[in-house]
Amino acid sequence: MQDWNQLHHYIDAIQRLPADKPLTKQDLLIPDFLLHREGGLEMYYAPHNEYINQAAKLVILGITPGWTQMELAFRQAKQDVDAGLSLEQIAYRSKQAARFAGTMRKNLCSMLDQIELDTVLGLSSCTRLFEDQDEWLHTSSVIKYPVFSHGLNYTGHNPQLVKSQFLSAYMCSTLNNELKQLANPLIIPLGKMVEDALNLLVSQGVIERQSCLSGFPHPSGANGHRLQQLKTNLPLLKKQVIQFFS
Repeated sequence: MQDWNQLHHYIDAIQRLPADKPLTKQDLLIPDFLLHREGGLEMYYAPHNEYINQAAKLVILGITPGWTQMELAFRQAKQDVDAGLSLEQIAYRSKQAARFAGTMRKNLCSMLDQIELDTVLGLSSCTRLFEDQDEWLHTSSVIKYPVFSHGLNYTGHNPQLVKSQFLSAYMCSTLNNELKQLANPLIIPLGKMVEDALNLLVSQGVIERQSCLSGFPHPSGANGHRLQQLKTNLPLLKKQVIQFFS
């Protein structure tokens, strides 16, 4: 059974948000949602990573939710709070709205199809993991809540995630707890920064190395090398997927 206490704590603040329009940083990057500030880093609450699909066969992990995901999650949550939905419904629907939304989701699904995950799972395309077969999928982030560095999306650099005492300690406590609720899924880290973070958990015995896909590039359009990286790593990626699910 999942604990919705965090979401419950923010319902009143969500209810006060403006309705029926995109939200701004002036709406969301406010003391009501601020979780922690350290140096140039700020961490804010967002509702979409509260929902954990404990039956997932596949986990896709980013670094931390960016502004786009945060805004979409809050906008959906505001609609659902106003509609009187349950905490579980609010968490799930904000997850649906926000997970790797936009161009990144399109890039991600195309890349997953290229490593033939769709074939191994018996899907026509991995886009269906975000649609009618999302019961197989859990999405999350190494840092589950949005982090901003000097007001910009945190990318895992400056400071490096595994070298930041605050971020690495937060990751170890929250991600450990999250992954322990899942039944041995394949974990796909998006990019080297996330892969390095998972390697830290492997070294601590939290997860098995064979459960983590190695060499999958970050699907962001800002990663101009992603297609070449994918092409280079394709044989190894396909082999890992087949071995895990065989």
